[in-house]
Amino acid sequence: MPTATVAPARRVRGRLTVPGDKSIAHRYALLAALAEGRTTLTHFAPGADCRSTLACLRGLGVAVDEGADGTVTLLGRGFGQLRSPAGPLDAGNSGTTMRLLAGILAAQPFPTTMIGDASLSRRPMRRVIAPLERMGARFEATDGHPPLIIHGTRLRAIAHEPQTPSAQVKSAVLLAGLHADGTTSVLEPAATRDHTERALAAFGGRADAAGLKVSVTGGQRLQGRELYVPGDFSSAAFWLVAAAALPGSRVEVEDVGLNPTRTALLGILERFGARVHVEVTTSAAGEPRGIVTVEGDRTGTLDIAPEEVPGLIDELPAIAALAAHGGQVTVRGAGELRVKESDRITALVAGFRGLGINADERPDGFVIAGPAAGATRPSGGRADARGDHRMAMAFAIAALAAEHPSTIDGADVVAISYPGFFATLERLVNPAAALGAS
Repeated sequence: MPTATVAPARRVRGRLTVPGDKSIAHRYALLAALAEGRTTLTHFAPGADCRSTLACLRGLGVAVDEGADGTVTLLGRGFGQLRSPAGPLDAGNSGTTMRLLAGILAAQPFPTTMIGDASLSRRPMRRVIAPLERMGARFEATDGHPPLIIHGTRLRAIAHEPQTPSAQVKSAVLLAGLHADGTTSVLEPAATRDHTERALAAFGGRADAAGLKVSVTGGQRLQGRELYVPGDFSSAAFWLVAAAALPGSRVEVEDVGLNPTRTALLGILERFGARVHVEVTTSAAGEPRGIVTVEGDRTGTLDIAPEEVPGLIDELPAIAALAAHGGQVTVRGAGELRVKESDRITALVAGFRGLGINADERPDGFVIAGPAAGATRPSGGRADARGDHRMAMAFAIAALAAEHPSTIDGADVVAISYPGFFATLERLVNPAAALGAS
């Protein structure tokens, strides 16, 4: 697989934008398919995961037009009007596509097979299957893993109380609840991102929230909209971490999504010692966005507690990279990382060690403690992304602190969420070229 070489850097500086938010783009596309009329999505996420969602929707009879400027237009079919696909729907590497679409397919009057790549085929689906079967659908799976055969039916409302917080499971149940008789609710053990609830309101629907409980009533009619996808905060996280980790750095990310269920990282960076400034410039469809500026000042010690993990789950690989530049990062209560695109605990520890960084694995987390004994900077070396886009990006940020250039194997996997990642990294390391990076 292609490799990337990352040279050491003393600081990063620049102003940039990031690709459209992957989580929001998935949800807008899925709701657009259920809506009546035309939906136009501007600044749509360019990665392979969201293209998998669009491909699956085409397979269900939704007209999708992708413009060269990042605009996607969908002609909604309305509730109950999706078409039985001619073959399996391929979700690629995207767990979001498979889990959220399963909630919609559970209510369709035809069977559907969903498949994915080797990585997705290892990811657990029981947490989605169980509540959807309680609603009346029937699933066939291999020990709870894809491929999935979904036998849709008329659904009944349920009150679901998952043991593990998951925005994907919550969203799947809510999307199924839109098709069910009665009111469906999800009571979470901890708050997760609320993009589905906000997106539903943007399309003219309604989700009622009371504390950790979210409810939807079946039979709602949605209308097509013109919507803008904010910049992806989880993509921006890698640049914000790089700035925080390297004293003397300054990175300004413009037009980035600032949904409060996604921005817990900013407080973490302040705890580490960075200077953080946030300016909300606008809000559309319930999603605030604006400018985040991070300046590196000093390095510190971080202990991420279990109750913090749900709000940081996608940013934990980036946070781990902070310790490569000095200090220590300890994460506890993050066993969920083991069932992502890779086992992110094992992959992080192995990759960081390969770069000359002290790293120890825990059953539900890790400890990253900077360069090996006797060294002022990590030596540099080689790390394997293991087919995981966030691993590739975390290793690249960590490698900036090294004494010598480092090699990341399988670096092309960044195309899943951030195709231009390494070009942007080069611009930030060389500030004269940094303006307008995307």
